[in-house]
Amino acid sequence: MSSPVTVSITRHVDPAHADQMLAWIRAGGALAVRFPGFLGTGWVRTGADSDEWHMLYRFADDESLHGWEHSSQRQWWLGAAQGLVGESRLERRTGIEGWFDEPSSHDVEDLRPPAPAPPRWKQATMIWLVFFPLSLVVTLLLGALAPDLAPLWRVLGTTLVMTPVMTYVALPWMTRALGWWLAGEPAPWRR
Repeated sequence: MSSPVTVSITRHVDPAHADQMLAWIRAGGALAVRFPGFLGTGWVRTGADSDEWHMLYRFADDESLHGWEHSSQRQWWLGAAQGLVGESRLERRTGIEGWFDEPSSHDVEDLRPPAPAPPRWKQATMIWLVFFPLSLVVTLLLGALAPDLAPLWRVLGTTLVMTPVMTYVALPWMTRALGWWLAGEPAPWRR
């Protein structure tokens, strides 16, 4: 089964041409929405006087993304911006890498490459370190509070509790606590 793919592109355009850039972005979205598997698009600007525009588009899978990226419509759309838009960085993401990215902001002049996502085995280990104890606690609590609950309802209750706790509390906390390990750096007490 294929995962959704998000493409992130940083583009540069002279701030004096912001209106043309907006029209160009809208035209691209209007074309992409007609393609199978299109899940959405968006953009954000670093600031009103910035030349940096961060654009995202998302497709249901690699095949539908390929259909859009190799279409004559997209080629025409990209050609319409020749001389207006420059591309500086492109990223494709599938899976859970974003859970391990620290929130950050960069000045337009900051040209350092972003830190790579941790290896998948470290991501899986981090999720297990959070999932196993949380799952055990919730399972024991539900077993004690509702011992006769049918398995379907027990699993539903468990996932309804665990998903937001993992997403908003446990994984961010663990990611900060073990950020040195995820980044492949020495432990803080060994520096």
